[in-house]
Amino acid sequence: MTAGRPGPAAGPEGPDAHGAYGTDGAFVAAVDGLADPLNDPLPGGHTSPWFRSDTVPAAEPAAPSSYADGYAAHQGPQQPQGAPNEWYDPAGYQRDWYGPQEPSAGMVAADPVSPMAHVSPVAPAEERAPAPAPDIQDFHAEPRTEVLARIPAEPEPEPEAALDPAPAPGGRAERRRAAKGRGRRRPGTAPEQQAAPAAAVPMSRVEARRAARAAKDSPAVIASRAVGEVFISLGVLMLLFVTYQLWWTNIRADQIAGKETNRIQDEWANGDRKPGVFAPGEGFAIMHIPKLDVVAPIAEGIDKEKVLDRGMIGHYGEGKLKTAMPSDKQGNFSVAGHRNTHGEPFRYINKLKPGDPIVVETRDAYYTYEMAQILPQTSPSNISVIEPIPVGSGFTKPGRYLTLTTCTPEFTSTYRLIVWGKMVDERPRSEGKPDALVG
Repeated sequence: MTAGRPGPAAGPEGPDAHGAYGTDGAFVAAVDGLADPLNDPLPGGHTSPWFRSDTVPAAEPAAPSSYADGYAAHQGPQQPQGAPNEWYDPAGYQRDWYGPQEPSAGMVAADPVSPMAHVSPVAPAEERAPAPAPDIQDFHAEPRTEVLARIPAEPEPEPEAALDPAPAPGGRAERRRAAKGRGRRRPGTAPEQQAAPAAAVPMSRVEARRAARAAKDSPAVIASRAVGEVFISLGVLMLLFVTYQLWWTNIRADQIAGKETNRIQDEWANGDRKPGVFAPGEGFAIMHIPKLDVVAPIAEGIDKEKVLDRGMIGHYGEGKLKTAMPSDKQGNFSVAGHRNTHGEPFRYINKLKPGDPIVVETRDAYYTYEMAQILPQTSPSNISVIEPIPVGSGFTKPGRYLTLTTCTPEFTSTYRLIVWGKMVDERPRSEGKPDALVG
């Protein structure tokens, strides 16, 4: 709010019609000058922070004599004809607000013509000359194409290899890589970037002795290693033994039993052998079990090495265990054979059922028996099962019987499995094979 006009009120014709502002237009100029506090001159008598004395004419206008002259004086100096309608000095503005500054190395200078000018690297202050003050009139008068031509070209980007060089061997990056990967090479890392191995430091004689002693195995390690080797060797030997027992003994026994069967048949065909007493281990008959597809020679005696282990069936014919022959009119023809390994001719006799035929072939005849009874388990010392009237067979009177004995359970010799049969047919060889072998 400005103060009112000083002096007594008077009409336009009075002696003090204008008071202190007697000049025509001075009052309006004063009011305009006081209406905005921001128009108050700064120290130095200038109202604009961008004012430059070198851009303003030196002649100051005289005191306004009228309203138009005062208003024109307040508006600022008149520019000459054809000059640009501004006296803005950007370099002076920067010095007034930020003080004198010298661009350091790596800073960029912007072209004052266009704020969108490209950025270009600036040389250090000691290597470049001070730039001349821009000529505003020349920039306005110069064609735009020439101004753009003076804009420096944008530098080409450097390749990634130059921007991110590989760390030098032994640097911080290499030490970090060694700590994380324990010296392991990272994928994509060139061999030459790997850290060079540290030079070996020679050891003293005492240190060499200590290292040699530390490299030797302790007695406990040597003992444990020896025990491990022994167990491995035993395991291999056991595996070989099992393979021999379950596989090779059968192959070998079948070969021997087959040869013995052929030999017996050849003798019968040539008539070289006469019926009578046979020596231990000598084959004299052939047993057929059609249901089990068994054809095995029968030899005298139950010797394990000479008879049973060779894949043959042994006849109880020695000492207290002597039993009848198939050709006898009464008695119990008792035989034994392996259930497992060594040809295992009695492997499946536990599957025989009452009525299944069992044929004994000799030089003169075929003797056919029918399975009658089975005893799944009994003691090895129970010899009553091979008596002329076997105990537990169900037979009550003398007759012509057959007894098969073998070990049980399988792969053991703890007990004995007994199968009994009764003769139902006797056929001379001249009459041909019985029905049990023909069918």
